[in-house]
Amino acid sequence: FASDFSGPVVSVLDGDTLEVLHNQRPERIRLSGIDCPEKGQAYGNNAKHAASDLAFGKEVTIQTHGHDKYKRTIGDVILPDGMNLNQELVKQGWCWWYRKYAPGNVTLEQLEREAREARKGLWADSEPVPPWEWRKQ
Repeated sequence: FASDFSGPVVSVLDGDTLEVLHNQRPERIRLSGIDCPEKGQAYGNNAKHAASDLAFGKEVTIQTHGHDKYKRTIGDVILPDGMNLNQELVKQGWCWWYRKYAPGNVTLEQLEREAREARKGLWADSEPVPPWEWRKQ
């Protein structure tokens, strides 16, 4: 089980996936507990831009939670100012709380509810399609 590490964000692939330099090589990080719209999906670019604006080029700390089936490190990304990137993306309305993989995360649940009620980000859409539904198409 990988331990926490820090490094610069060298690439933002999409809203919930980025690469952080670790032992001189880019390590792919899948943000824990959230699911952002996919690249070809509505708001996918917004989510990616939001993640880039917040994290690209910054020295972040990864709180690791193991690996997914694609061998990516699952983790929380903590920005230099102490902000949790995963939570911030949900707060801004660019991601869903990923209930299936973080069922007990009351913080993400609350942030998603607040973003939805304020119609922030993708919640401006009356019926946004969750990425896990979109991927099935």
